[in-house]
Amino acid sequence: MEAENSPVWSLYIIETRLGTWYTGITTDVNARFDKHEKGTGAKNLRGKGPLKLVFNQVVGTRSDAAKLEWQVKQLSKAQKRQFVVLGKLPTRELPTKCAVSTLTTSTAAK
Repeated sequence: MEAENSPVWSLYIIETRLGTWYTGITTDVNARFDKHEKGTGAKNLRGKGPLKLVFNQVVGTRSDAAKLEWQVKQLSKAQKRQFVVLGKLPTRELPTKCAVSTLTTSTAAK
């Protein structure tokens, strides 16, 4: 069972002036965003301002936040945009051309 004083973790996405997106997790989105803006956050964002917070979502435990972060980082840019709009991960679609194989068995008596 989770302790009552455990910090609540959030996932956030920041857009740089170049249009690239950075995804991270933290217990305080505003403080973390301020660090990124001051250049003391992730090296990936240094010199790429101004920065814009495009999404944040309270997740819960650090473990759950890290799992969601990994899932979001696996998405294409279009899928990330869909995630930001809908607030949920896109469902995986089957390829439009699926080969369906059927097995036929012979029931003839020997």
